[in-house]
Amino acid sequence: MPNPVTQVLTLLELLQASPGLTGAELARRLEVDERTVRRYALRLAEIGVPVRAERGRYGGYRLMPGYKLPPLMLTEDEAAAVVLGLLSGRRTGLAVSETATASALAKIQRVLPAALRERVEAVADTVEHTARPADTPRPAAATLLTLAAAARRRRRVRLRYRSWRGEESVRELDPYGLVFHSGRWYVTGLDHLRQDLRTFRLDRVASAEPLAQGFPGPEAFDPVAHVVASLSGVPYRHEVRVLLETTLAEARRRIPPSAATLGPAEGGVLMTGRAERLDGMAAMLAGLGWPFTVLAPHALREEVTALAARLTACAARVT
Repeated sequence: MPNPVTQVLTLLELLQASPGLTGAELARRLEVDERTVRRYALRLAEIGVPVRAERGRYGGYRLMPGYKLPPLMLTEDEAAAVVLGLLSGRRTGLAVSETATASALAKIQRVLPAALRERVEAVADTVEHTARPADTPRPAAATLLTLAAAARRRRRVRLRYRSWRGEESVRELDPYGLVFHSGRWYVTGLDHLRQDLRTFRLDRVASAEPLAQGFPGPEAFDPVAHVVASLSGVPYRHEVRVLLETTLAEARRRIPPSAATLGPAEGGVLMTGRAERLDGMAAMLAGLGWPFTVLAPHALREEVTALAARLTACAARVT
């Protein structure tokens, strides 16, 4: 069921963008009946927004002549921060909907003072991003908002979830936190179906229903660390152990937690992890630029040797 407050604000947006829409047209766009449209119009009037309903062939709902919302008072820094945040969210997958992002940009630009609006539009039209656009599935906004509210208020939720195999299940979850990682949204918490801590992708959540039952907040629980650890536990073909001749601080700066686990070791840093392709792991180790010793598996040493031979052959080429 749509939020009535959101629907009233949407009506206001429609009246500003397209004055003269009939009750039937507004009802269709808001997905309500005409009686509800009249009630929303009265709500706007109650808060001081003058809405006029005109009858006849060319009638419809419109704002009183001369009425405009006051300009959105943002500094240049604030306006740039909002627009760049929306653009970045659309590019990285952080945003939940392409349509919602475009609509939000349009609304912000419409209520900015003219001079600042022109400068903001220039940013939106000219800024480019070096990263490849995110092509990951986006979660529903309602799912994200419901789970965020439940995690904040410590309320259990009922999830209808679809696994990667396409199998559907219904389970109750105590959501401990939401995490955005590598272009995807996740929720982690206590799954009462399995009686264990689990991590779920939000784009696979078909519905999330808040329940009345609360739950105690977990002590010293780090949602980010748990999500990263649970994803790194996905089985791969090869277990990798490498001694890196560098400091732990430098290794952590260059190697993300999702790629490997790092720990202190005699002579440097012990890197452990899993890999689907050893040739890719060999290329990553070479790209780090540090001396290293492959501890396991033996096949990784062979891949490093093969990579060195290919690089030597390339270096020997003469045009």
